[in-house]
Amino acid sequence: MKSKSNIEWSELDFSYRPIAYNIRCSYENGEWGDLTISDSEELNISIAATCLHYGQEAFEGIKAFRGFDNLIRVFRLEDHIKRFQDSARGICMPPFPKDKFIEAIDKLISLNETFIPPYKSGATLYIRPLMIGLTSSVLVRPATEFMFVLFACPVGSYFTTKSKPCKMAILRSFDRAAPCGTGAYKVGGNYAASFLSTQLAKEQGYASVIYLDAKEKEYIDECGAANFFGIRENTYITPLSSTILPSITNKSLMKISKDLGLNLEHRPVHVSELSSFEEVGACGTGAVITPIGLIHDMDTNETFEYCPDNKMGKVSQALFERLQAIQYGEYEDIHQWNHICRL
Repeated sequence: MKSKSNIEWSELDFSYRPIAYNIRCSYENGEWGDLTISDSEELNISIAATCLHYGQEAFEGIKAFRGFDNLIRVFRLEDHIKRFQDSARGICMPPFPKDKFIEAIDKLISLNETFIPPYKSGATLYIRPLMIGLTSSVLVRPATEFMFVLFACPVGSYFTTKSKPCKMAILRSFDRAAPCGTGAYKVGGNYAASFLSTQLAKEQGYASVIYLDAKEKEYIDECGAANFFGIRENTYITPLSSTILPSITNKSLMKISKDLGLNLEHRPVHVSELSSFEEVGACGTGAVITPIGLIHDMDTNETFEYCPDNKMGKVSQALFERLQAIQYGEYEDIHQWNHICRL
């Protein structure tokens, strides 16, 4: 059995590390089967599987936290299930049933409880649900057979800067997603489309890319693999677009911002507004809240700087602390976001 004995929790980055067990379920003849437990990291699929050739796959990113009271809380599980189901429908896959999903989560946590990082260690258990089309075909058409896989790994910060401000670049020569496309779904093709631009940005010293809308190149879309937000005059401002993946973390921050007495604006955000923000950041399950210290527009050569003391801004810090307090069970879960696992 895989061991956690050599894990330095505070030193973890956002890399894959195998744990003991994963959960699987097959879809055949129009219905989902029973959940099965596996200790293998391998999948045995056809070389002609639809997921390999035509990208028929969807995934999610969920986090589990060991609280101050040692309870294991999965943050906003039902929202993640709904988004996973929406992604499946968007690319012609059968939605995985909610009850079966929750059962799989509880089973996965119970089987791998020792791999959940200690309370406030700086690490969490990242849970990855995956659905793939298995039908062997070279015709461009949806599969009729599918597999659901649920695995997890302990992780640290998504960006290497951790809580320190990072640098981002605007590249208009690349698009993340097309209007009326799959941008609002969590599917692999959206991320593969960002690889080249991200690689080019990193070669020039930037953590990631801020994408503008594909149609007009005027409005902020996403921030690498995360959502974007800005703070101005006690207001939390975040882009609204049909091509943006609806981040569960961003939805939470929008609620928390109002709880903390901030105003909220969820609307198209013009790139010209970058000069007026007091704080900006990237947010998501992986990124949590990552402050952005500098944005360089590589087409106009404009540079926008934030975080003069090289620390997360005060409003972002308050949002981050409240979010984490809820996730760790330190603050009352007034919105009923946490799923407490039965071990």
